[in-house]
Amino acid sequence: MRYDRHGFPIPVEFERPTAAQDATDFGRVGPRLASLEQDDDAQPGRAATVPVGRQRPGAWKRWLLLAAILGGVVPAIVIPQVLPVVREVVVQWSLKRAAECEARSDIAGAVADVSRAVRWLGDDADLLCMRAMLRLEKRDAPGCLEDAVRASGIAPTAVQPWRVRALVNVVLDDADAALAAADMVVSLSAPGDPDALNHRAYIRGLAGRDLQAAIVDIDRAIGATEEASPEMLDTRGFLLHLVGRHREAVDQLNLAITGMQQNRRKLGLLAGRVDPAHLACRVRGLEHGMAVMLHHRALACREVGLEEQAKQDFELADRKGFDPTRGIF
Repeated sequence: MRYDRHGFPIPVEFERPTAAQDATDFGRVGPRLASLEQDDDAQPGRAATVPVGRQRPGAWKRWLLLAAILGGVVPAIVIPQVLPVVREVVVQWSLKRAAECEARSDIAGAVADVSRAVRWLGDDADLLCMRAMLRLEKRDAPGCLEDAVRASGIAPTAVQPWRVRALVNVVLDDADAALAAADMVVSLSAPGDPDALNHRAYIRGLAGRDLQAAIVDIDRAIGATEEASPEMLDTRGFLLHLVGRHREAVDQLNLAITGMQQNRRKLGLLAGRVDPAHLACRVRGLEHGMAVMLHHRALACREVGLEEQAKQDFELADRKGFDPTRGIF
């Protein structure tokens, strides 16, 4: 819409008058226009004439209201669509950083990264168990137990939170709680599950309780598998040592260590084919397992008079990270 110099709209079909005609018209209507403008100011409800180049007084308010509406509506539509993607990116990035930290034994950094993932993802039993084990290795047993209890509350039928609770209660020297948690692992697992039986047998050995029942557990576990894992052979050897059958214990522990060495060589073949950080974490886990087995063999060797072998095993176990205060036992 076009306007003349007095602010009146010019219809499309209207031809603009010459400057001389415009001046003559103004001479006729000017005084009356001034009077009308005064009347408009004095009479509420009547539309006032807006001079050319100026907006009505409420125009800026309408623009402000529109901006406010868009500012509220657009995020309400966009954020719910984008947030899950952002959350997934942050969680995966945090877990990758945690693996890198763990690979270089920066456990505090790994805990911080997993904690970020927990904050973004919310209550997740698997992440809480992951952080719990890292906290245990960081010698934060109370923090580990807190995470494990929280995880078992989120997923009451999940096995892993109870496995962690059993281990951390051994560190906290609460044998009753450790054994109760180990029983829960067996109860929540499939009947005769070898891993659950092995876990309970080992917790019983660490607690020094129900050793004959523990041997029954581990024999059932090994009997239910086609080939006993190094971890199961280690449990059996450890229990045999605890009940005084030291020579049998050494034989079982020799088999366990040989199996673990074979697994270590197989992992070495994956170098360059898998993510280096994850491979380093797996190797680190095997080294800790080897440390435990060497310590157990050292105990049994000492009892049968193999002092030099026992000394070598104790020293190598320490170098590989054996440390009961960090849950590596």
